[in-house]
Amino acid sequence: MNNAAHMTAMVLERRGLPLVQRQLPVPRPGPGEVLLKVLACGVCRTDLHIIDGELSGGKLPLIPGHEIVGSVAEMGAGVSGFKSGDRLGVPWLAGSCGECAYCRSGRENLCEQARFTGYDRDGGYAEYTLADYRYCLRLPPEYDDVHAAPLLCAGLIGYRALRLAGEAAVLGLYGFGAAAHVLAQILVAQGRRVYAFTRPGDTASQEFARQLGAQWAGAADEMPPESLEAALIFAPVGSLVPAALRAVARGGSVVCAGIHMSEIPAFPYEILWGERVLRSVANLTRADGAEFMRALARWPVHTSVKVFALTDANAALAALRAGKLNGAAVLVPQA
Repeated sequence: MNNAAHMTAMVLERRGLPLVQRQLPVPRPGPGEVLLKVLACGVCRTDLHIIDGELSGGKLPLIPGHEIVGSVAEMGAGVSGFKSGDRLGVPWLAGSCGECAYCRSGRENLCEQARFTGYDRDGGYAEYTLADYRYCLRLPPEYDDVHAAPLLCAGLIGYRALRLAGEAAVLGLYGFGAAAHVLAQILVAQGRRVYAFTRPGDTASQEFARQLGAQWAGAADEMPPESLEAALIFAPVGSLVPAALRAVARGGSVVCAGIHMSEIPAFPYEILWGERVLRSVANLTRADGAEFMRALARWPVHTSVKVFALTDANAALAALRAGKLNGAAVLVPQA
């Protein structure tokens, strides 16, 4: 790479304000890093939480984006296993300490020193990005760049949430966006029954869910036709927790799959009683990523995407914020 080369990047300079288009120097990879030419980057609700200031911490100024598909442009010292031109995926987990009790027990997603892409370090809303090669993922060749991007968070977090839900045969998905539309296809392929819950009046998302195999789709304040064995909440709405608990049968689980949620209202103990379980999902591990990519060979999915040019990132974020997307938004530098 030419040291003088510059790249277009969409930068968060102040929380609560739109991203700003900037020309920045192309970064150079340090030891253990790869420089990736960004081919596509998904737009995740976590990006909204960061940009809108609902998540504290992280760096500023910041290039958001953590569903990155890129090709290796340059490698720093000590990088092994990859070569120039390889296509890699960069997920939310950007690094962990490797030494704490969580890391040593296979739970690096809980590491208190963990760093995250598009939050602690610059992400993929740019023409180039850096990543620790140890946390990059190989991507299935069957998925092109834009359709692979949502797999790197929407797909991964949905898959981890499903693992925490266990062997439930009847599942409710609350919030039918990027994550739910991937997971629903896997559940249908596995022979499980899917019930989709959306914002009241969102008939487009309900029809989309039915097209993907949901047995029923309705508003989040409705009860499903049968009791659920598990409910996975993807929408960042705290009031969905008691709603899901009421819909889940005794012994069932409610899994909160988002990194942020509005305040959970008080609810009567009787809807938790009966050995129901309420739990959260936090981040992901590299093992999750590798397992999920292997699972796609057995249960292939089609990601529904709307492509935006990189410089239209604010429009993509606005569409996600307003609930106007069926599936996922993906930024492409050359769109």
